[in-house]
Amino acid sequence: MGAGKMSTTIMEKDLLSSCVHCGFCLEACPTYALTGDENNSPRGRLRLWREESEGKIAPDPWTDFYTSECIGCLACEPVCPANVQYGNILEHTRHAHVQTNRFKPKLQLRVAALAVRYPKLFNLAMAPARALRSLGFFPHPLIFKGQPHVTESSASYARRLMESQKPTGPRVALLVGCLMEAMFREINFATIRVLIDNNIQVVVPEDQGCCGAFQEHTGLDGVESLRDKNQKAFGQLDVEAVVANSAGCGLALRKTLHGIQPVRDVLEYLGEVGIKARKPAASGARVYVDLPCHLIHGQRSSGIPASVLNATGYLWELAPCAKDCCGSGGIYNIQKPENAREILAKKSAFLNEAEGAPVILATSNHVCMMQWNSAHSLVERPFQVRHVIQLLDPEQKS
Repeated sequence: MGAGKMSTTIMEKDLLSSCVHCGFCLEACPTYALTGDENNSPRGRLRLWREESEGKIAPDPWTDFYTSECIGCLACEPVCPANVQYGNILEHTRHAHVQTNRFKPKLQLRVAALAVRYPKLFNLAMAPARALRSLGFFPHPLIFKGQPHVTESSASYARRLMESQKPTGPRVALLVGCLMEAMFREINFATIRVLIDNNIQVVVPEDQGCCGAFQEHTGLDGVESLRDKNQKAFGQLDVEAVVANSAGCGLALRKTLHGIQPVRDVLEYLGEVGIKARKPAASGARVYVDLPCHLIHGQRSSGIPASVLNATGYLWELAPCAKDCCGSGGIYNIQKPENAREILAKKSAFLNEAEGAPVILATSNHVCMMQWNSAHSLVERPFQVRHVIQLLDPEQKS
């Protein structure tokens, strides 16, 4: 046991000392752009963490503060010439701070982190919220429009559609997610329809669980048990890939299934296997595509394939600053709402002058959709928030 702890400590010190202080991360960091404070940048945080680990400074409230200020968007990783594993270090540091009571996530996040460990109970508890959304009630600024099925699960729906449509192409498994399935399962249903409509067989393991991203963001316990559960659920399946329709969940599942099953973003996968084009949409509509941080920075994807966006039938373009963080950061818009709102205000300002009727802001992560939905209080004109997979849905509704 002692030898294991020693090797872990050495590895952590090696990771912390890998920064070469070049400063390339400063321009990429949204919190540095917001404050101009170098302690509020990856380089600054790494210095604080390293000096603490070496005993040069005592654990300090300022270190705790700057750690909590980080969104975790991972924009610093692709620009780092030293390949610093910032996300890995941040995840470890967050967990250590929670374990030693240096940081305590908000009560609602602690309750949610516990709830998502029990998907059946969580889905049951969220049934009233799904019912309200299906009736057109959206009681919170983060809750976007949609009509989820209140009682039928994504697994049941996939089985039913597979039996009726009988696709014969490649076979994939779908990660349904915890919040996605509990609150926004209409996106899962649309994903299943798009895959099957493109002759792709879909399996939805009923014994899957939360991907663990929530625990990673909060620093709370439970990541390993969730990873074990999903390794058992997906590991032995005879599938070409496990696909995810949420960039953050996809990144977390990649860590879980590394070396076991390939994990693909569903839009990236559709771009590779080929996809049916939908009929051209109304000529006045315009789609502005925003790219989730955990897709382009975390999964190192080049973005959503142009062939997939063309297949929607809409006139589309990348949103200005499409690769910059919207401020959601998984739970950042709940933990640090003022910062998140200021970041979003700058990013969403273009919508006031954007062409199109209607104007549609499309992305591929439900948490980013929640953040963008809150921009209705910042933007003076109406706009829609949609998942790109919904724009490909053969049963798409306006």
